[in-house]
This record gives sequence, C-alpha cells and structure tokens, in this order.
Amino acid sequence: MGSHRFLLFISIQAILIFNAFGDIYLHNTRGSNNRLKEATATRTNANRLFDSQNNNRGGYNVGDKLNQAANTSEQQYQLKFFQSSATFLQDKGRTFLTMEWTNQHGCGGNANTDPNQLNCELVLQYMCQEDDSQEFRDGTSTDTAKYSGPKPDETNRTAATQRKAADASPESGVQEQWEWYDKCATRDRNKGLFIAERNLRVNTAIATRQNPNADRYGYECTEERDYWPYWHPSPWKDIAVFTDNLTLCSTYKSNSFNVLPKHECIEMYADDEDFIKHNSKWNNEKDCKANGGNWTALYSYLEKATQYASQSECEADSSRKWAIPYDAKKLEKQCLVMLSEPECLQAPWTRVNHLGSADNDGVFPNYTWTLPYFPSKKDKKCVFRLRYNISTGDYDPFRTDSRNNGVNSPVRNNPIVDMGYDVKLQLAMNPDQFGRTFQDRSHIFILRPRPAGLEDVDIYNVNVRGKKGNPVQTYPAVPYDFSPSQLRLNSTDAIHFQWTGSNTHNNGGGGGDGITGTEGLGNDGFDRHNLVEVNDVSDNYPSSFSDTTFWNNSKVLWLPSDATVKQMTPRDLAVYFATSGYYYGYECNDQCVSSKSSGLDSALDTAPASFEGALLQLNPGNYSFMSSRNHAPSRRSQKGTIVVDYSLSGSGYRVSHWSLAAVMLLLTQLL
Repeated sequence: MGSHRFLLFISIQAILIFNAFGDIYLHNTRGSNNRLKEATATRTNANRLFDSQNNNRGGYNVGDKLNQAANTSEQQYQLKFFQSSATFLQDKGRTFLTMEWTNQHGCGGNANTDPNQLNCELVLQYMCQEDDSQEFRDGTSTDTAKYSGPKPDETNRTAATQRKAADASPESGVQEQWEWYDKCATRDRNKGLFIAERNLRVNTAIATRQNPNADRYGYECTEERDYWPYWHPSPWKDIAVFTDNLTLCSTYKSNSFNVLPKHECIEMYADDEDFIKHNSKWNNEKDCKANGGNWTALYSYLEKATQYASQSECEADSSRKWAIPYDAKKLEKQCLVMLSEPECLQAPWTRVNHLGSADNDGVFPNYTWTLPYFPSKKDKKCVFRLRYNISTGDYDPFRTDSRNNGVNSPVRNNPIVDMGYDVKLQLAMNPDQFGRTFQDRSHIFILRPRPAGLEDVDIYNVNVRGKKGNPVQTYPAVPYDFSPSQLRLNSTDAIHFQWTGSNTHNNGGGGGDGITGTEGLGNDGFDRHNLVEVNDVSDNYPSSFSDTTFWNNSKVLWLPSDATVKQMTPRDLAVYFATSGYYYGYECNDQCVSSKSSGLDSALDTAPASFEGALLQLNPGNYSFMSSRNHAPSRRSQKGTIVVDYSLSGSGYRVSHWSLAAVMLLLTQLL
C-alpha cells in the first residue's frame, strides 16, 4: 500500500440520517448498547465499552445469577453455549445459535431486481479469550476503563507496563484490550480516507469523519470500528457479512483478516529487545522501514496450538499454520489454528424507520451462527459484535477518498441549494452522518466444550429475548419472547434451553424519549421466565402434568449438575423448567418441591433471574409451550413451538407428525 493514500480499501459507507437515529439493536444474544445494571430507562454511560451511536434507551442489562442484583462479577451470569465438535464440517456435531436484531433505517433487497432496494451492509464478528483471563469482563461499574497516553516516544517496556498498571480499572468493563487502544491512539490515521470538510482533532487512528473529536469509547479503535475489512490486524473474527450487492462477496471474503494476513510496523523495546513494542506510529511500509521498523505480515487465528513447537508438527494438519499471530509478544512464529472465510449473504429487506421484521415474514432479521470448535477443548470467554451501515448514492463509496476532502467534498454541512427556479432551500445535512456506522454488542458469554458422548449430535439453542413491559415501555427493545420461537429439527438433534435476566431494569428515571414503567406480573425490574407446556399454541392455559407430552417425550442429555441427570423423571423435569430452576425436581434432595423449606412465589420473583437450563432430546411430535409469568393474551405473547421430525437414516423421508399411522404409511412406501 502507498505511504499516504491507501488505494485499495473497502469501507462501509452509510446514508445521510436527517436528525434521526439509525439504530441497530441485538436481541439474541442480548445486546448491551453499553448498559450494565441500570434501573433507569436510559443507559448511564454511552462511552462505557464501544461507540454504538444508538438511542440511549436501547440495550439489555447484564444477567444476574440469582434473585438479587449482582454486585460482583461472580454474582453475574454469562450465557453458556456448547461449542461445535470436531465433526462439524461433516454436517454433524454442530451447535446452532440464532442471532436476532432490529435495525431502524432499513436494509437489503437485491440491487438489480428490487424497487425497494436499500444499500447496506451488516457485519457479524466475535472475539474470544481463555476463560481464565481476567481482562475480558462485563464489569461492575459503568465507568469507562482508564487510559493515559498515548506516548509515541515511549521505547521502554518497563514504562509501558507501568502506564498500563496505572490505568487498571478492575471494576470497569473491558472487551478490546488496553494495548489495542494504545496502538490505535499512537498509529497515524489513514490519510487517504474521505473526511468531507471535517477537521480532525488528532492525526492518529482514533479520529475519523464520524468521530472528529477522537472521543474514547472503552478501548475501541475508532478507525477499525468505522471501516471493514480493516487494513491492519484486528482482534475481531469475521462470521458473516450481509450485503445488498452480492458481486462484492468475493472481495469481502478474500480481504477478511480471517484469511488474509495484514501488515503492521514492528518495533522492539529499547530496554528489552526480545519483546515487540505494542504500538508504532507508522501505518505503511515506507515510513515503517525509514524509521527502523519491520513491516510484518501478521495472522488472525481461532486459537493457538501451543503443543506444537515446529512448523512440521504444526502444519501436519491443514487447519493449522506456522506464522506470527497478530498479538505476538515476541517476533516468533507460533502454531495457529486458522479461521475460515466469512459467509457472504443477501441482506434481508427491512422497512425504513421501523424496528421490526424482515422480508415481510414476521420474523426479525437473524443469522444462525454455527458456533466454532476449539481443538484445545477449553472454555472461551467471548463477545459478539454486529455493525450496521447504509450507503448513500451521493458519492461513490469506493472511489471517494482524500482527493474529495475540504472544498472538493460532495457533501457539506447544512448546505443551501439553488433549485433552478429562483428558489433556494437549505438541507439538514451533517457530513459526520454520511458513511455512518452503528453497532451493538453482546455481554460476555462462554463457549464451552461438549459433554462426552455428544460429539455427533447437532445442538439448537433456545433462549429468551426482550424486556419486562408493554411494547411502548420496552421500545426500542421488545417484550419477552422465546428466541427462536419456532424450531424444526430431527429426533437425533438436541435442544439447549437457557435464558438470562436482570433484577434491576426498572425502566425508571426520566425515560429519555420514551415511556417508563414495567407493566406485567412480578416486581418492577425483575426479568423472570419459565417454560410450561400448552396443548396447542393457541391455548393460554398450561397443560397439567397428567396431560403432558413434552416431558414424557424428553430425554435429558445434560444438566448443570451431572448427578441429577440419571435420576431426573419427567415430573422432575417439568418442575425444573416451570420454576426456572428454583426447584431441581419434585422429589429429590433439599432443593425439591417436597423438601425445600421456602416456597416459590407464584409470579417467580423468588426464582433466579437466569437459568442454565438443560440439554434435551425429544421424540418425534409437535410441542408447544409458553411462559406462565409473561404471556398475556392480547397484550404480549411468549410462546414457542417445536416440531421434531422422525428420520430413517439414508431414506430421505421425514415425518413431522408422529403417529403409528404415519409410520405404517412410511414403511409401506419404503417396501
């Protein structure tokens, strides 16, 4: 790349927003929008972790383990999902997690055939660490993590270590690391980018046209946030990109850091030449080499395979590569488990100025993520990021660059235009909002290895989205519902039911630009869910246990307590789900209905806010269920339906309605 103008860069540009929000909200897994544990309708600190540019009312609180507000990280609940297994590339042993969101300013449609087409991209990414790392955390304070610097002339490793220690903020949330922001705050910005007529406060990568004042949001790098695929190494792994223009897919996929190494200027510390100086001012090869640096290709990875100490051992498996990782502390090659290219898909069509369903099918925009398999079989602590962009037709987003800055800018601030008939009109335009990027992120969640014996089983996750209250009170979130609320699978597949909630979201305070309050059963601010069977999805009264089909047809594959799996009866399982884990069963130890000293509140206020759930396998049939606390006819619905098909291996026949007559008919056709 050139020394000052990056001739090849792929930027996600967004449409002009006329004094409005272009928000995107992640509903499953629950997006934070920088919330932590606020009792107010609005978030406390929009700069806590990342720059969302969303409405202050958006987002969900971090989960609480029990029925009291968490004051420590140990009292918080992180959703826990099973990883895929080593056989996932053979179409078995996969774990599916449905990510759902709403975006306000429309998206999607085919650029060639759809008259309602809107130019946009949606980029889905994740980032993980070892679960025993203390740096990745949700935090217990809404304060932004501290930062002092940058110091481009800091060549002493000891001084950098001391500066980081002084910035330690153990109560603040952290996703990107301190070194990532310090790197960004030190490195020259890409001066080939289009910044319109904006004057940037600094000339490093923390200032862009969207953030000309270089405001800090956690340890997020502004330039990396605003552009994708980024031209330098990044800690984020690409999952998928949705675009309105599928001809861009080959470019997007081949330029992803998943598969294409990116270069960085490597300098060594003066007081310890074995260690890489984590930050460098130089953003291109020419300047890097002229100042004594080494312009080095660095690689992204799924995880490090540290048990392999040589290239021959490492690359004996084609999924591994002997290379220098992007986060190397020393200039040494390591064995890396490589990533695959991201999926590229047609963006789902959504209506402008509407946080709702996609493609007029009544379902939120969504993506079913096949969770990764980590060969180390270690727990991983992860976060999910979703970015949303809409492109403008006022200039070419791929050919408009620094030559179009200043007086040459095609867009200006609140310009007055001559209409050609002796009338001049002023437009409400802000160049910061051309090429604007919005995002939401999940709270921390855990990806953990599968239980033994389940290597070939496909696992589907069923979770809960939404907040307590009616649709007006919860906006821009949604009232409670299961996610996904409709599921179809085979009898050899498994379902992991799990949910999380908060004890503090009272939706109080001034309300921002919305309505306060949390209409519904139970205490204000208490998220509670349960699962009880209904005979038909149209029913509003739960089935009695004597009429159950769901529990009698369920096989328990895993529970949080392994000792209870073998002794769990259908009645125990029904009690466990109906009480959100308050009771472990009907008759067992001191945590069951027959023996627990304190009774359950009928509105579930005494039940835990989060439920680690169970991994179940169902016999073929149709099953419907609801939440007894939150489902309220004509006001909100929290129901779900699961259809389990019967499969004869290799036959290609699938029976969705299990009955003796259906089986006999199928056998007749096969004979």
